Parts: sequence; structure tokens; C-alpha cells
Amino acid sequence: MHRPRDAEESTVDLLMAAARSMRRAFGEAMADWDITPGQARALRIVGELGSARPSVIAEHLRIAPRSATEVVDALEARSLVERVPDPSDRRATTIVPTAEGLRLDAELAQARRAVTEQRLAGLDPADRSELDRILRLLVEADRATG
Repeated sequence: MHRPRDAEESTVDLLMAAARSMRRAFGEAMADWDITPGQARALRIVGELGSARPSVIAEHLRIAPRSATEVVDALEARSLVERVPDPSDRRATTIVPTAEGLRLDAELAQARRAVTEQRLAGLDPADRSELDRILRLLVEADRATG
């Protein structure tokens, strides 16, 4: 049966549309710094952890290790991260943020907050609190199973 286009959207449709809208807005904001969303997420992970092996970055980004290497290569080419010997295993390398990488990560975090506030400005405080609560439940359930 064909559903009319103006029929009520399902929860999954609404959630996916909201996620796409936020991802698009974040991507547009990151473009001001000539950085892809994936690179920005990797920089945030390295900044939060202080140092990370490429495999850890791949796990956090949920991408193949080879793809993580490409992301790290791009960040390193811009002097935002550097590879250093892993102190616990000199055969391995770890990725650490540079001072410039930390500075840019802070700017990107501010841009993400601004985009989020702009996109959610139409919600009153009670609705925003309820949205946060529900999203936290979903994220925690995902973390518990994955």
C-alpha cells in the first residue's frame, strides 16, 4: 500500500531526518576550517584521550583501520596531530594532538555547540531536557550492546 507523502512520519524517519540535518549543519560549519567531519571527530577523540593508537581511533570512529590511517595522515599533514613512539611498546605508534590541533579542536567544539544551540533554539527548556533524556537512554542502550 502506498503511503501519502504527507502521512505522519514514523519515529525512525524523524530521528534519521534530524540526524541528517544536524550532520549537514556540522559539515557546513566544519567547512569553514577546511576539515571533514571525520577528521574533526578524530581530532576530538585524540584531544579527549591525549594519545591514541590508530586502531583505537578506528574503533571510536567505527571505521576500518586503513581509513583511520588516512584520516590521521590528513591531520598530520596539517600539523594537527603527530605520530610518536608508544611508550609501552616502542614498535607501535600513538597519535597525539599538537598545540595547533588542541586549539582547532576547541574552536570546532565551540562551532558544534553553536550549531546545536541554533538547531534546537525552537525547543523550550522542558522539551530540550526531555530530548536530552531520551537521547541519553538510546546512546546508553547502544553502548551496553555494542
